[in-house]
Amino acid sequence: MARNPRLPQAGPSFFDEPDLPEPEVAVQPVVSRKLIVEADGGSRGNPGLAAYGALVLDAGTGELLDEEGLVIGHATNNVAEYSGLIAALEMARAIDPSASVEVRMDSKLVVEQMAGRWKIKHPDMKPLALKAQGLRPRSVVWTWIPREQNKAADRLANEAMDGRPCRRQHQL
Repeated sequence: MARNPRLPQAGPSFFDEPDLPEPEVAVQPVVSRKLIVEADGGSRGNPGLAAYGALVLDAGTGELLDEEGLVIGHATNNVAEYSGLIAALEMARAIDPSASVEVRMDSKLVVEQMAGRWKIKHPDMKPLALKAQGLRPRSVVWTWIPREQNKAADRLANEAMDGRPCRRQHQL
């Protein structure tokens, strides 16, 4: 015996939600500023006279937002590289603490250690790495670049070692 087909119901059912107006919600677009930091460090002698170069660029426009090149005294190349990273992260934080950051360095050691892929074994590097981790933005990408693409930060470090330091504009 066949059933009679169901007819559409007139009016709302028990399970239907009443037609209430949707509340207006102000949707703020989440727009995070994107910054690029480049850093380099060097020493003449390793260890020897050491300096770093660091700069911050607007990722969208390429505009230079801040730069610094300073002598740090007698140190190794790796200490100078970490010092450059710390300075660059401080400048980026001072410019916009909520920005997402791409870190570009020609130091494979620093990039891999900060990305968590390599262990930090040397005792002189551990406090510097901890300081850099404390400055790490919520959104960060670690990028190793060839030396030829890191000329601006390298120039700042060499000018500092040549007696022409450059001080940053934005302080943390």
